[in-house]
Amino acid sequence: MNPLLRFAHGIDALNERVGRAAGWLVLAAVVISALNAVVRKAFNYSSNAFLEIQWYLFAGVFLLGAGYTLLRQEHVRIDVLLSKFSRRTQVTVELFGFVFFLAPFVLLVLDLGVPYFLRGLQSGEMSSSSGGLIRWPVYLLIPVGFALLGLQGIAEFIKRLAFLMGRAPDPGSKTEGKTAEQELAEFLLAQREAAK
Repeated sequence: MNPLLRFAHGIDALNERVGRAAGWLVLAAVVISALNAVVRKAFNYSSNAFLEIQWYLFAGVFLLGAGYTLLRQEHVRIDVLLSKFSRRTQVTVELFGFVFFLAPFVLLVLDLGVPYFLRGLQSGEMSSSSGGLIRWPVYLLIPVGFALLGLQGIAEFIKRLAFLMGRAPDPGSKTEGKTAEQELAEFLLAQREAAK
């Protein structure tokens, strides 16, 4: 089990790095959006490439951040019924979900996404919009993002299996401290108090 746990922690580290890097794409999209607005108003000039790069960056954030989101246990969950069961039962249900829902979905998207990317790469497909961008880089995000999500699913499966065997701590417990929302709320409260 220890080699599998080391493998799982390696995947965690990979998705941690990719997820943090993908976060910077949000800043890039905001800067490009602001520059696009300024150029459009100040110089009466606009380009479809500016709009499309924003879409590409959003796709990058969403797709490259999916594995990171799973790692951080921040994906959408509806625990109304599951919360009434023991933690071991919850983990067993999560294992079932990884095997019968996440894995087939990831494999299906990879099966469809890789040929889609390869066709776009081979044909040099361009946007149909005037001044648009080439399409294969954004098509590449589909298999890469879902491969990272699938790898993280494998890592989460391994960690939960180790937990059930008594060889690892509960991977679903959040030991990190405050969420981003809690930190923001505290910051805003501190700003309000400072303004008084």
